[in-house]
Amino acid sequence: MQLFSETFVDGAPIPPCFAAGRSDGNNIVTFASNLSPHLGWRDLPAGTRSLVLICHDPDAPSRGDDVNQTDREVPADLPRVDFFHWVMVDLPPTVNRMHESEFSQGFTARGKPGPATRNGARHGLNDYTGWFAGNPELAGDYFGYDGPFPPFNDSLVHHYVFTLYATDLDRCPVEGSFTGAQVRAAIDGHVLGQTSLTGTYTLNRRLHTWG
Repeated sequence: MQLFSETFVDGAPIPPCFAAGRSDGNNIVTFASNLSPHLGWRDLPAGTRSLVLICHDPDAPSRGDDVNQTDREVPADLPRVDFFHWVMVDLPPTVNRMHESEFSQGFTARGKPGPATRNGARHGLNDYTGWFAGNPELAGDYFGYDGPFPPFNDSLVHHYVFTLYATDLDRCPVEGSFTGAQVRAAIDGHVLGQTSLTGTYTLNRRLHTWG
C-alpha cells in the first residue's frame, strides 16, 4: 500500500499555494490559495471496503499564550498537540486519486459545507472550527480540507501527515459533524493497512522553508 503526491515530496516543504496561510515577505501573513493537494495510492489490501483519509499536524502548540506575538517565539520545548486539517471517510476503494484543487480552491470564511462530498464520501470537521470559534467574522463549521497556517512566530517547522487507511468497513460509524479523533476511535480494529506522506511548512522567516 503506497501513498504518493505530485504536489510535494515526502519530507519536503509543501508549496504555499496548498496552505491556508502565507507570508507576503514583509512580516505580514494572510490567507493563501488553500488548494487541496494531489494524492494518489496503489496496492490496497485485499478485502478493503472503504478508505479513510486524515491529515494532521502533530506540532500545534498546546497553549496559545505566545502564538502570533511579534516580540517572541513559541518555545520549541512547549508540549505539542494534534491539529486536524482534513478528515474524510467512506471513500470507495475504486477511487485511486484526488486531483489537485478537487476538494478546496481557496479559504472559505466560516467553512466549506459538509459532511457530504464527492464519490459518496463524507468530510469531518477540521480544527479550524475550534480555532476560529471566538472570531465573529470567521466562526463556523469547517468541513473538508484547510491547509497549513502555523503561527508565524513558531520556533518549530510544522509537519503535515497525510494518512490513508484501508478499512473493512462499508460505512465508518460516525455521524453528523464528526472529528478526526472520533474517526480514529471508530476505525480502531478495522484497519487492514495504512500509509502516510508528510510535508512541512513554516511561516517563521528565520526558518526559511517557505516560498
